Amino acid sequence: MLTVILAVLSASAAAGMRLALPLLVLSLFYYEDSGFNIPLLAYLDPRIVLAILISWSLFELFGSKQLLGQRVLQVVQLLFSPLVGAVIAISIAKIAGLEEIPIWLIGSIGGLFALVLTLVQAGWFFRLRGIPTWVVLIEDILCFFLVFFAFTSPLEGGLIALLLLWLAIRSSRVWRDWYLATKQSSSGKS
Repeated sequence: MLTVILAVLSASAAAGMRLALPLLVLSLFYYEDSGFNIPLLAYLDPRIVLAILISWSLFELFGSKQLLGQRVLQVVQLLFSPLVGAVIAISIAKIAGLEEIPIWLIGSIGGLFALVLTLVQAGWFFRLRGIPTWVVLIEDILCFFLVFFAFTSPLEGGLIALLLLWLAIRSSRVWRDWYLATKQSSSGKS
């Protein structure tokens, strides 16, 4: 059961960084003859789903290298990361056959985890006025490996996800100190 929870965290962390790429990888891993057995995607035509996921994944990969693309991705990511995180978490739990924990709780945890990582990413975007390209490349690679680890080695993927959560918590302290310093400097000028 612990390995399934770590796999859920790993896949949800990937959804916190990108939307379509984790869904595309999950869809390719979990495709059946009847179509996708993923919540919400199972009701759509597989060709349409693949076309949308491939197109959006390409936009995520190439658009995230430019400032305007990062802004567009931030807005879309903030809106849809809880939904995608929940869908991916529920899919991983169903694949693993986890029935001890209610499915709505798994979906809530996955959605919240994805939202937290998205909020941290948005915070760094606005603080740095754009995310450097080398960070975006690391993010793309990490996103792919987190979904891959959710299937192949959930312990490592879950530990990476927990490390990302720890970094998110540390970031909140850095932002607080930065905010207090800017507030002090602006009150000292007036």
